[in-house]
Amino acid sequence: MILALNTSTRQCSIALLRMDRTVIAENLMSEGKGHFGGLMPAVDILLTGSGVKPKDIKCVAVATGPGSFTGLRVGLSLAKGFCQALHIPVIGISSLRALAFQLPFTPHPIAPLLSSRKGEVFTALFLWNRENGLQRKGKDNCFKLDILPSLFSQTTVFIGNDFLNQGNLLKESAGSHVIIAPPQCWQLNASSVGALALARLDAGDIDDPGALIPRYYRPPDIRSKLSLPGSR
Repeated sequence: MILALNTSTRQCSIALLRMDRTVIAENLMSEGKGHFGGLMPAVDILLTGSGVKPKDIKCVAVATGPGSFTGLRVGLSLAKGFCQALHIPVIGISSLRALAFQLPFTPHPIAPLLSSRKGEVFTALFLWNRENGLQRKGKDNCFKLDILPSLFSQTTVFIGNDFLNQGNLLKESAGSHVIIAPPQCWQLNASSVGALALARLDAGDIDDPGALIPRYYRPPDIRSKLSLPGSR
């Protein structure tokens, strides 16, 4: 089985999947301040409650971003720790790809949204291909949420990680070409990260733990004094 982690969003999640991609258990954790501190106890509860021992885990999947700076570091550190202790592979999965993966039957392009800062969201464009699965149609970008619908000329399905803010604003500015995924879909599930990782594991496509790093795409807000303008 595989242990999957998503800490790239404020509402983080963990999941256990069998090798046939069926979900054994999954836990979504609330987005309170400091909630990443409860991640390791939550993993322990997930394993114990499922009757799974660490030695039963054959691989760890982890969302690599874009997303929360702190969350990505926490998730990757935990994933690498498991892999080193258990001598098992690690597979990193794009957070935007995993979110788009949660809408498998739409014929339209999918634009997943992940909160950034200052009213901006990370996004990319994906499309399901009957022969090759979910295909990326553009690189990751960051845009102001209120201008996002104007950037898409064809019918596009939007799904994100914050329906109250992202979804409602899209509704206000949406044109006829905008389709908004149902509210219950608007969170990034660790099981989606795990399912994508299992496909790579089946193909023998694993990551080098030393080379696996977060996909930040922009510098953090917090900087040392040495990096401030005018400092030496």
